[in-house]
Amino acid sequence: MMRSYLHARLNVRLPGWAPPLPPASIRQAFNHVRPFFEFVLEELDTLDLPALDQALLDRYAKAVTASKARQPAVNALLLKPIWHLYHYRDHLPGGGLRFEPWPGHSSASVAGYSSRRDENRTARIPEPILAPLLSWALKYVQVFSTDIFAAGAEYSALADRADRLARNDLQRDKGDLHALQISRVKRWLAARGREGRGVPCWTQPMNKATRDKIKDDPVNWHLINLAAGVIVTENPSGHLRLRKSAHDLIARHIAIYGVERGGLDTPVSLNPDTNRPWRSGFDHLAVKREERMLQTAAYILCAYLTGMRDCEVQAMRPGCLDITRSEDGLIDRYRVRSTAYKWKRAEGVPADWITIEPVAEAIRVLEHLSKDACAFHGVDTLWPVLDIGRAGKPHVSAEIVRALNVFRDHVNAELVGKDRTNAIPTMHEGQPFKITTRQFRRTLAWHIANRPFGTIAGMIQYKHASVAAFEGYAGSSHSGFQRQMEQEHRLGQLDDILEYFDAHEIGDAFGGPAAPRLKTTLREAAQHLGPLPARIADRGRLRTMLSDLARTLHIGILADCFFDPATALCLKSAAGQTKPQTALCQPTKCPNACIRARHLPAWQEAEDEVSTLLKEKRLSAAQRASLKAERTRIRGVIGRTSRGS
Repeated sequence: MMRSYLHARLNVRLPGWAPPLPPASIRQAFNHVRPFFEFVLEELDTLDLPALDQALLDRYAKAVTASKARQPAVNALLLKPIWHLYHYRDHLPGGGLRFEPWPGHSSASVAGYSSRRDENRTARIPEPILAPLLSWALKYVQVFSTDIFAAGAEYSALADRADRLARNDLQRDKGDLHALQISRVKRWLAARGREGRGVPCWTQPMNKATRDKIKDDPVNWHLINLAAGVIVTENPSGHLRLRKSAHDLIARHIAIYGVERGGLDTPVSLNPDTNRPWRSGFDHLAVKREERMLQTAAYILCAYLTGMRDCEVQAMRPGCLDITRSEDGLIDRYRVRSTAYKWKRAEGVPADWITIEPVAEAIRVLEHLSKDACAFHGVDTLWPVLDIGRAGKPHVSAEIVRALNVFRDHVNAELVGKDRTNAIPTMHEGQPFKITTRQFRRTLAWHIANRPFGTIAGMIQYKHASVAAFEGYAGSSHSGFQRQMEQEHRLGQLDDILEYFDAHEIGDAFGGPAAPRLKTTLREAAQHLGPLPARIADRGRLRTMLSDLARTLHIGILADCFFDPATALCLKSAAGQTKPQTALCQPTKCPNACIRARHLPAWQEAEDEVSTLLKEKRLSAAQRASLKAERTRIRGVIGRTSRGS
């Protein structure tokens, strides 16, 4: 039944209902219909579609919508195949469903899901999660990649050497061969001993295996076999772990020099944040593991810093990066060529994205990382499955979602220090937070539109990212990112004005020239809502009441601006401009400026800078008087804002 259903979805065109399913979506279609087939089997002990009735469908819908772990939109996707089984009934064994399910209703209405076109319901990645996630991704691409590639090259050289030795040893007598292999291990261990290095042990034993332990240490016999010229996959009986002489030799070396995690010679670079090695050495399994983490880190940078959708990121090919100088010759322009898919025909259309340097670095890393895997799989992509020894699909495709969360878990388990200060949180607001591909695009749009400064901005130069993103998406790209940023700006303004309302209700202090006008507006809104506390008031109604005020709100560093062109002081110095001019802001004089407690750290930093300058003994009397007046002004702002006046 599954084969027939998927074949019909792929090949049958039903005018007015659904076009043929794109091949890339077949796995999703399988996952959506499978729970229904399992439910029918459990209910009827057979998958007889013509025997189904509406009561059974109602029970399935109730079971699906009862889950609190899924969003209503996901429930709608799980119910949608029931309609397909009716419309494709002429192409299914036995005729499919004989009646129309829930006549006049869609899967969304049955699931209780409605989508507002003006609001993206994809969750944003919270800043406490995004900041360390980006930080580790940047370190992987910019720092750790050198070690990973060096360790991979060293292991390849060791494997090639072992293969040559094994080929040369094919004609040797068995007794002589054993003695020769032990002598090779002795020389190898002696060289390590002269450097004070111990016997190599696994950095992370697979499945926590203990069979290769000497005392409490999982010995890396794989590396020892390579040193001896033993290829275990071709000659399992030659494994040195099976020989007492090899065990005794290893035990003696451990008694003198101890053990060493990993065993490869590649040195480990220092983590720039801690000035300590970022991991404890490499073995060949650690190299494979870190290569997968590096690929995921590169995906994070490409997906987040370009605003591309997942399908657009995974359509990138080697050679997709183009670097040109700007017209003034001062900066590089990084242009990524890929394919845009949304609202386009199935094959998509070529598109360009203007981006920033970290993405260019990630693409260079991916081109080096994917070269061997692409040759093995016979594909042309930056996202092949890196494990060339594993059978299966050649492209990471949907596995990237699992890889994103594995990356977070790997960083937290293996690389984070004991103080856990740089860990990537797994929880948000008391609930587990799962990272998905769709979140990156919306989060970037929201940050550029509403918070082009702060922790994330300092990490990736948001001003440059904003200019690049606007240029790329307003120009040749068909992806519609500029429209999404404008939408996120409107939604961000509404979120910010609601936060203002809540702060006013609990008595937070507002300062600055705009404070009296703002307090009056918020007080009137509270009176219209009646006796309900702020947190349980009708938020939809409140958003409507404050929407006009929200459209004027622009969050700033020294003050927030409730922009009114008629009174904005910044426009008097910028003829022809119609939007707030942040660089010309006069927050203590402009009637549009509101200063809150969260702005005070920036003012305090300014006061500290002025105080530092006043310690300079070579200042003239006029300079000193000017600085003292500035300090008095800043202290006045801090004092008045703290008092709420």
